[in-house]
Amino acid sequence: MNPQKMKAKGRLRRKLRVRRRVFGEPGKPRLTVFRSLGHIYAQIVDDVAARTLVAASSLSKELKRKVKSGGNVESARLVGQLLGKKAKAAGIEQVAFDRNGYKYHGRVKAFADAAREAGLKF
Repeated sequence: MNPQKMKAKGRLRRKLRVRRRVFGEPGKPRLTVFRSLGHIYAQIVDDVAARTLVAASSLSKELKRKVKSGGNVESARLVGQLLGKKAKAAGIEQVAFDRNGYKYHGRVKAFADAAREAGLKF
């Protein structure tokens, strides 16, 4: 089998395994992360109401001038800080972290650490 297809299949299996346990409720919404080669996106979701409460990405207007490339650790750190600030402003303090099948290192870890520093608990 093609190595890229095997990698994508493995990520999908990890994603489904994590999603079986992680569920966003009104008191503790789900923080989900998506990373592409060029950017990183994150949102806080209430799965009961099926709506996004807060969102941030490396394409956000607030970060457009600060970020040269959206696909590096520094931009992930900035997105984490921005999402943490927006969540605090919306009154969200505790979330369930959904790494979306990605390994917890590199950009995902930098994002999570920055969100914790901004005041989110998970």
